[in-house]
Amino acid sequence: MADHSDMRLVICVIDEGSFSAAARKLGQTPAAVGKRVRALEQRLGIDLIVRSTRKMALTEAGQRYVEDAREIVAQIDALEEDLRDDASTLRGTVRLTAPTAYGQRFVLPAVTDFMSRHPTLEVQLSFTDKVIDLVGDGVDLAIRTGVAADSSLIGRRIGPYRRQICASPDYLGRHEAPMSPAELTGHRCLKLPRETVLSDWLLNDGVRQGTRLGAGLTCNSLDALAFACVNGQGIASIPDFIATQPLNEGQLVPLLADHTKSEPDEDIMLLRPANTVTPHRVHALGDFLFSRLRQ
Repeated sequence: MADHSDMRLVICVIDEGSFSAAARKLGQTPAAVGKRVRALEQRLGIDLIVRSTRKMALTEAGQRYVEDAREIVAQIDALEEDLRDDASTLRGTVRLTAPTAYGQRFVLPAVTDFMSRHPTLEVQLSFTDKVIDLVGDGVDLAIRTGVAADSSLIGRRIGPYRRQICASPDYLGRHEAPMSPAELTGHRCLKLPRETVLSDWLLNDGVRQGTRLGAGLTCNSLDALAFACVNGQGIASIPDFIATQPLNEGQLVPLLADHTKSEPDEDIMLLRPANTVTPHRVHALGDFLFSRLRQ
């Protein structure tokens, strides 16, 4: 019968680099560690580790064993931790990532509300507009926009969003409003880094030929671009979760409506890794975020 303590032992030997180093970490003698590894190899009928006076290395079978053992041990740890949790007391850490502008507006208030209900839970929240490897970086949950199909992730659709092409009344008082996407090249355009072609603004000029945008401020913050737009610095493409309020208050004016798609641009998704046992605390926070953000 398989014993996951043997799996942990072999993983420790490989991670520490030697039997003696693993023995020190585990509080055992090198002889005892070596005896357990040999007993495991005899039970399996294969060699896992090739030993020499100078170094050791995994056999091909040993590499497969360690790879699978890491996943099994991680699942056992998650399952045992999940069983220790209950609906009223959530403990441990949840690692969550979200886009900066959307995350600061909507995810952070939801997370702090959830944590006030579960004071023994720790949430590590990071804001980034980069696509990161959830499994490789040890992230439990992610909020993302415009997600491509990925079999390693399980996703739930929070809702759609669209981007608004707009400018301030002050800017339009000094510059004639563009009537077609091609006219944007003659305007001050406020852009995200590398967002220099028309298709990035999701406009349609009939053939989507990628008319270039005019020179203007380039910044990696949507909030900063929205601020500059409201203050008359140019034309910007701003997500509706940022643009709605200044549009309603008359601080911004929508442009090029005839060249904007009628359907939403992209979806906002809640994602988690598919190939791991998900602890109850992760499920609980995910369900809370999904319900809150859909509102």
